[in-house]
Amino acid sequence: MNEGRERRLEHLVDATGERTKSKAIDTAAEYYIQMAGCDAVPTGAVEQLMQLAVDEGSVTPAQIATILDLDELPVCYDHEWSVGHK
Repeated sequence: MNEGRERRLEHLVDATGERTKSKAIDTAAEYYIQMAGCDAVPTGAVEQLMQLAVDEGSVTPAQIATILDLDELPVCYDHEWSVGHK
């Protein structure tokens, strides 16, 4: 295995939080499939997000988080604002 690939696998293990390279690869592959779509997941999350933007003209961070939230990489949106001094 070349140095670049080994480094990517190490980064993947860190990013997924898995303990082994094989589990990290499985997690990343499942995430990619759900994002891109395929026979098992006919409409991927990226396509859903793009379609929502076309249908509504724009999307909110909360809508984006809802679509992109997966077990493999949880996404949530929390918005807070204030006026004046805290």
